[in-house]
Amino acid sequence: MKIVLDTNIVVSGLLNSQGNPAQVLTLALAGAVQACHDKRILAEYAEVLARPRFKFDLKRVREVLNKIEMDGLAVDASEHSDLDLPDVDDEPFLAVALAAADFLVTGNLSDYPPDKRRGCAVVSPAAFMEHWRKLQDED
Repeated sequence: MKIVLDTNIVVSGLLNSQGNPAQVLTLALAGAVQACHDKRILAEYAEVLARPRFKFDLKRVREVLNKIEMDGLAVDASEHSDLDLPDVDDEPFLAVALAAADFLVTGNLSDYPPDKRRGCAVVSPAAFMEHWRKLQDED
C-alpha cells in the first residue's frame, strides 16, 4: 500500500511514540506501507523537523528522513498542478498522492477540502489505522 505522509504526521509521530500518527509512521519506517514523496516533500520534512522548538535529535531525524527517502517511492507529480488548496504549501502532498498513492494521511483534514481532493482518499491517522487493521484481520 502506498501512502503520503503529511508533515504533521511525521512530526506527531516523532513527538509522541504513542497514538495513531506514531503507528502510521512506524508502518512506513518498517516498510509495511510505502511512503510516496518528491523533493518538495522531503525538503519540507527536513525544514520542519530541524526547527529548534521540537528539540528533535538531529541524528534520529536524519535516520527517519533517509529511511523515508530510500525505502519510499520517489514520484513525479508534475502532471498534478494548480490544485487550488487553501495553502499552496500543501499542494505537493496532494499532487504526489494523486500521482501514486492510495491514501494521503494527515492530521489536518481541513487543509484538503473535499471539493479539492480530485478523488484522492485523504484520511486521518485514526481512519488509516482502522483501515489497516481491517486489512490485517482479513489476512
